[in-house]
Parts: sequence; structure tokens; C-alpha cells
Amino acid sequence: MSHLSERPEKPVVGVSMPHESANLHVTGAALYTDDLVHRAKDVLHAYPVQVMKAHGRITALRTEPALAVPGVVRVLTGADVPGVNDAGMKHDEPLFPDEVMFHGHAVAWVLADTLEAARLGAAAVEVELDEKPSVITLREAIAAESFHGARPVMLTGDVDAGFEDSAHVFTGEFQFSDQEHFYLETHAALAHVDEGGQMFVQSSTQHPSETQEIVAHVLGLHSHEVTVQCLRMGGGFGGKEMQPHGFAAVAALGARLTGRPVRVRLNRTQDLTMSGKRHGFHASWKIGFDAEGRIQALDATLTADGGWSLDLSEPVVARALCHIDNTYWIPNARVTGRIAKTNKVSNTAFRGFGGPQGMLVIEDIMGRCAPLLGLDPMELRERNFYRQGHSTPYGQPVAHPERIPVVWQQVQDDAGIADRKRGIAAFNAAHPHTKRALAITGIKFGISFNLTAFNQAGALVLIYKDGSVLINHGGTEMGQGLHTKMLQVAATTLGIALHKVRLAPTRTDKVPNTSATAASAGADLNGAAVKNACEQLRGRLLQVAGTQLGANAADVRIVEGVARVLGNDKTLAWDDLVRTAYFQRVQLSAAGFYRTEGLHWDAKTFQGSPFKYFSYGAAATEVEVDGFTGAYRIRRVDIVHDVGDSLSPMIDIGQVEGGFVQGAGWLTLEDLRWDAGDGPNRGRLLTQAASTYKLPSFSEMPEQFNVRLLENATEEGAVYGSKAVGEPPLMLALSVREALRQAAGEFGPSGISVELASPATPEAVYWAVEAARMGGVRHDGRDPDGSGVRSDASAVSHA
Repeated sequence: MSHLSERPEKPVVGVSMPHESANLHVTGAALYTDDLVHRAKDVLHAYPVQVMKAHGRITALRTEPALAVPGVVRVLTGADVPGVNDAGMKHDEPLFPDEVMFHGHAVAWVLADTLEAARLGAAAVEVELDEKPSVITLREAIAAESFHGARPVMLTGDVDAGFEDSAHVFTGEFQFSDQEHFYLETHAALAHVDEGGQMFVQSSTQHPSETQEIVAHVLGLHSHEVTVQCLRMGGGFGGKEMQPHGFAAVAALGARLTGRPVRVRLNRTQDLTMSGKRHGFHASWKIGFDAEGRIQALDATLTADGGWSLDLSEPVVARALCHIDNTYWIPNARVTGRIAKTNKVSNTAFRGFGGPQGMLVIEDIMGRCAPLLGLDPMELRERNFYRQGHSTPYGQPVAHPERIPVVWQQVQDDAGIADRKRGIAAFNAAHPHTKRALAITGIKFGISFNLTAFNQAGALVLIYKDGSVLINHGGTEMGQGLHTKMLQVAATTLGIALHKVRLAPTRTDKVPNTSATAASAGADLNGAAVKNACEQLRGRLLQVAGTQLGANAADVRIVEGVARVLGNDKTLAWDDLVRTAYFQRVQLSAAGFYRTEGLHWDAKTFQGSPFKYFSYGAAATEVEVDGFTGAYRIRRVDIVHDVGDSLSPMIDIGQVEGGFVQGAGWLTLEDLRWDAGDGPNRGRLLTQAASTYKLPSFSEMPEQFNVRLLENATEEGAVYGSKAVGEPPLMLALSVREALRQAAGEFGPSGISVELASPATPEAVYWAVEAARMGGVRHDGRDPDGSGVRSDASAVSHA
């Protein structure tokens, strides 16, 4: 076992415990960025001047009327920026634009003594616009060839030969929706300048170092003149990886110009209309199977809706391409990615970061093609699983492919699939207007940032004379339990009780140059850095203990706060050991560092090994569908998920449950709608609140929800043998969509292919049911009237 993954005697990791801030969360005592406003004096409130048109060049911006509003102190415009007027890393996101690029684009910010005065001031600003044509939908962008950014191509094998060798070839299209993050805490920042001219920004950000960098270049400062702190976030889900930077920069610019603290906090409508979403995608595909139903070739084009600027769209598309295989070996593949430029908010990171979109495409293909091949969907999926010796289309060998069938079989055993399928068949035969179905899908998700340089982390650990420990690391807490795990890692490595360790808020003057808390790599990277720092300290303390106990340091162990010599009864308590080390002038602080080894990636050839390992899982979902309305309920879900040797089982199970429900929301409920008409509100987001944008709630929870972590799953080369857990479980919800597809198919004759929109709302399910009743696409690939092949799910047989 590797040094990084080996666990010591009586570790604190692996013990189930509640979130470190759970009591604060449920009592309302937890502080978030905007709560800190009440601790500051003379705070100014910032309010955006939004232009409610989709596209146009600003011909006049008059701020004088705003300054006449009582309480208004200043209006920020591009002329006030001393540095670079840009809030993005691609330099394509002007902080104060002279061209409106989406409906609700902020072109100026009003600062006032009260939020109401700021709102009235923003309403008073006069903006004249030379309107220009806009591109709103993906189909409009594709037709207009409105694209930006890289167009990667993932190529493996001989695609043309693969199709020639295929007994069955199918083609199709699929477009699916974007998704709103809807974190409980909207974007927020609070900035002030201290007596030395240092800019200090409290920000609800997943990436404090990048927020620091953007604030610095907007203000024309160096990074050491800006400190960014993230106390905690009320949810992030990727939406606070890139998008907080501009809001923090507005607060910092206001504070710099006025000398007063400035608060930026978006209300819910502003957050919905100004911040990016999960990328919606359009996919066109062609797939070939042999006579046994094994994939021979795939040719696909994935088009992401990037919105008005690039943001993180390029790496999102790259990860989508890297996950279009999911758990299936595709020997010959050509997959092209491209980014549509539309006049909508700039879409950004969201839990899974393109992986869910790629996996949804292949699972939709499998679900549509299985009936046309005369196979049960479970059987088709099993026949195409990765095996030992297989590599992905981008050239990375698949480690531990045996875990794919292991979790698959375990979930079948746990769920009693065979008996329940017989019961479902009997129910369906007896109920013509209500049908049930049960589907299983698996996942294979790569862990690490695709950009190799981001796979590094730092930590600072301090031991005080009384034996207490303070840890700082570069990861941010957004409710996912990262800080809980870091406390457990530190206590385990030092060999002390958890109550001896405290964790400080994440800030850039303690741990510099950090990567975003994203890509599910937070615990892997920061945990290894914390462990490294603690090991340095423990090594020094073992030398002191060895001297005090008359033994070789290599024979001393620190367990449960006591240093012991192997083979005898001599001991030294932790507090005494630390005090002794201090008087011996032993350094009691350490900076830890970690870089993920073994990664390499060539973005131009789209080949390499970008991931440290793969996380695996499987979910079985049973649904019941009403044939009259398309309404449905999730009767039962069984999940087996691979988190390696869990650092904190209660936290991990919570992440699996939460990820699954969020994924089910994306696939079945959350339907973002935009005005694509030619009227005056073209480009307006129509679903601007929870009243029109349906989020998963208790009523959508499975009636039975069983989650089990895969046992005996140590991951070599990862901190204490654990695996990431943040993103992978979201894709387990693909089983819900596939169960709904199969249930809709039960209303028609056997052997038909059912198309299902995404999100699969009750309305979408109803139309799928109606299509099934009409006969769908039959096993022979012909329309119900026998007129010929359907272009969207056509079957072409080769001799």
C-alpha cells in the first residue's frame, strides 16, 4: 500500500461524524459573506444597472439622474477602472461593457447608503442602445454558425471501418436543457481598504486565488496587495468557481474609490438573470453495433450553449467528450466538440462539469437503441462494459474496470432486481393506464482537473504551545463537508483527538496560488497537502519523543494523543510533548504541498491520461407513470457507489444522496425557459423564480432510498485510500430518466424505441407515452405506418 493511502492505528478518518458546522447551520448561527455587513461601519450598497435587451451597442449612458437620488454616493462605470476592465480569465468579459450581450446585462453599478437608494439610483440611470440582432437558442446558433473557442476532436481507431463492420447502424439527434445552480446563498462580496491601503475582500467564491487575481488586475494592483477570504458558502455547485470574480471586483473598486466598505449581494432574480448555468447541449450522432449488440463505432458532434463569453466552456466541452464513453468500450470513435455563442448569460461550471452531458448522450443512445436491437437495456449495457486492458477513446487505460460489473451486480442483489421485474410485469399487465419500470445505469467518472497545472494544493498547519492545532488549506467549504474531512485528516496524521484541531477560514494570505475547489478534487488535493504538513510536524515531534523516552524515533508512535515506544510502557502525553518541543526550539508550524503525479494531457491531440483515477457507481430506479397525465413518482432507488475507503462515511453518503437528487432535478424537473420570440422581451429568462422554475423537493424524493458505499475499495495513491464524491453521484440519476423511458414504452407494443425529452417533465413523459401508443419506432426500424426509416432513430442493416 502506498504511503499516501496507508492508514495508521486508530485513525479518525473513516469514522462517521456530522458536518463540522452542522449545529451552526441548523440554528442559524453560521455566518456567510453577507452576514458580515452588520459587523462593518458605513457600508455602501451596490446595485446593478441592467439593460433589458438581448443585444445592442450602448450609444449613451447618463448617470447624472442617479446622483440626484438621495443617498446615492457614486455610480461606477468603465471610466472608473484604473486597471483592466475585464472580469474573466479569457479577457472577453468586460466588467463594464459598452455592448449589451444578454438580457439583463449590467452596464454600471450604483453605490448608495441604503439598498433602496441604490435600487432607485439604478432605475434612474439612462441608457440608450443601438439594438442588434440576437442569437438565443442553440438551433439558431448552429444555423448561423455562431461559435467561439476551441473545437476539439477526440479520435480513436478507424471509425469508417467500424461502421462497415457494424451489423446495425443508428443515427439521431438529442437536445437537452441547461440547469440553474439555485444555491441558497446568492452571489455576495464585501470589500474594504485597511489603513495600509490593502484591499480585503470577503467573497462567496470557490476560487479565492482567482478572485484575488481578477480584483488585482481590475484595480491595477499586484496580488500581494489584495487578500480574499471565503468564510463559507451557502452552496456553490460550480456556479461560484468563475462567476464571483466580477462581483468581488465591483465591491473592491467601489471601496477603493469611496474609502468605505462596499457590499454586493444579488437578490434571487438578479442572480438568476445575471449568472451562468449548466451548459445545455445539442448532440447529433451515429453509432454502429455488431450482431451481438457490441458497439463498433461512434461518430458524434456535441454543441454546448456557451452563452455570450467563453468562461469555462472550453474545459466543460473537453470533459463532455472525455465522458461520452461512460462505462462502455468504444473501439472506434470520432467525437467533435464546439461552443455556440448566444446572447444569453455566460454558462459556466456546474457539478460534473460537462461529464453529465457527455454521459447523458451515450445513455440516451443506449436507451433508444436497445429495443431496436431486440435487447433488454440492462443486457445491452452489460455487453459493452469496459474490461481489463481497455483504454478510453482519449488513450487513458481504465484502472479497476472490474469495479463496473461489481457495483452493477451489487445493486442488482441489493435491489432484488429479478423478483421485482417479475412483479412489475404482473402489475403492468393488470393496469392499462398506469405502468412501472425499473432501470439500472452505471457511471465511470474521471477525477482531476483536465488542466494538469491545477492539480496542486497547499496547506499551513500550526501547533500552539498548549497542544492545540490550527489548520489552513486552500479548499473552500460550500456545505459539502470538505472542512470536516480536513479536520479528520489532520487529527489522524498527528495521532490526536479531533477536538484538538480547529480549521481557519480559507484566505489567500495564508495559502497562496490555490486551485478552485472543484472537479471533485478538493479532498484529494487539500487532504494530501494537510497530511504532508502534519507529517513534517509529526516527524519533528517523534524525534523529540524519542529523545525523551530513550528510544529511536522510528520506534515511537503517537496514538490518541499519547506518544508510545513500541515494545515497552513508556509514554509521553501530546501536550507535554509539544511543550517540550517548544522549549527545545523545534519548529511547530509547517507548510504542506501536494501535486498529483502521473497526469499528462495534450489538448491539441486530445490524448493522454488526464485523470488520477475513475469513480464508479450504479443505481437502480423504479418509477410509476400515469398514462393520462404523464405524472410519475420515484418508488425506489438503490445505489452502490465507490468512494474508495471513505474519509467520512456520513458526509459521503449525504453527498451521494444530494448529488442523485440534484441530477434527478436536472433530468426530470428543472426546465429553464427563454423568450425566443421576436417581441420586445426577446432573450428574457422566463423562469426567474422558484415559482416558475421547479426544483426537487421532498415530494420528488424516492419513497425508498438505499445508498451503500462499495466495500474493500482502497484507492492506492490517494489520501488515506479515499476517492472523490462531490460530482460522480449526480450522474446516477440517469437511471431515473431511463426508467421513465421504459415505463412510457410499456404503453405501446414491445420492441419500440421511445424518445424522451430532457428534462423529462410530466408533459414530456405524456408525449412519450402518446408516441408509444402510436407505435413509436419498431424493432424493424420502420414507422408505424410502414412508410420507411426514421431519420432521428434510423436502423440500417448490413449483411
